[in-house]
Amino acid sequence: MVYVPNNTTNTVQVIDPATFSVIATYPTGREPQHVVPSWDMKTLWVNDDLGNDMVPIDPVTGRPGKPVKVEDPYNLYFTPDGAHALVMAERMHRIDVVNPQIMASERSLPVPCDGVNHADYSADLSFFVASCEFSGQLLVVDRSATKLLKVIDLNSTKTPGATSAREAMRMGGPKSGLTPGASAMPQDVRLTPDGTRFLVADMLRNGIWVINASTQKVERFIPTGKGAHGIYPDREGGRVFVSNRDEGSVSVLDASSLAITATWKIPGGGSPDMGGVTADGSQLWLSGRYNSEVYVFDTTTGALIRRIKVNAGPHGLLVWPQPGSFSLGHTGNMR
Repeated sequence: MVYVPNNTTNTVQVIDPATFSVIATYPTGREPQHVVPSWDMKTLWVNDDLGNDMVPIDPVTGRPGKPVKVEDPYNLYFTPDGAHALVMAERMHRIDVVNPQIMASERSLPVPCDGVNHADYSADLSFFVASCEFSGQLLVVDRSATKLLKVIDLNSTKTPGATSAREAMRMGGPKSGLTPGASAMPQDVRLTPDGTRFLVADMLRNGIWVINASTQKVERFIPTGKGAHGIYPDREGGRVFVSNRDEGSVSVLDASSLAITATWKIPGGGSPDMGGVTADGSQLWLSGRYNSEVYVFDTTTGALIRRIKVNAGPHGLLVWPQPGSFSLGHTGNMR
């Protein structure tokens, strides 16, 4: 099934991908942001950010269980050994380390930035890189979130095709939350299929930062489109899909050279956000954040197969199941 958290209407909807139809709608707490598979893939967690809880969903039945109290769960990740869950407590300026089964608090790692939210691990699973959306920074953190190893400041690097901070403030919405002086707005973080680089979508700079995984230094910047937001490798590891939320398009990059090989535009416009590739690799599903819809692309042709109406505010959509041995979190970062 496909699970869609709607953070305006406080619901999660279940879509049958065989019929492209919504088959169930369940209430959640305030502002459900992402649906995240647990490390052992036995539970799907709906992160109710302002509701300060998480709703477990049984992936066999698709039905929700009793909410669990968790403070500020904007996003959720897991340590590679499955011993800990990592709650991205964005407004609290913390990464909270909790029990992965019952989500009870164990300890916290304070972070020196604003808007910590997305992350991915290195190929050897020894550290992860997390984005700080509102202060334009990246954090390098050890695998169990016990210490901060490095801060990468994106604000001082000039890039082509960027939206100015002043223009971003005028645009309002999420971009009005920028920290004074910030000129970058990093979003999704994903390791390239070969493990050599981290890719970081920047909604303000309108493209992708390339970070060397060995040195944790910025290599370059690739303009993709307005509001670059989500990053998804294809099933073969040969391409990377980047959703450009403010442009209504998806940029297709060669996973090795990172050259843009195609741009898929949504007819009439849209707001493609978060999602994932189906297990067979044939489709890319993305939430339409500001259009109350879900988009389904054919990954071979780039054609938009379906626009599915959902409740208002669809965000961290999960396509499930996904192939892999374990989940590192988010909307299916599998290894």
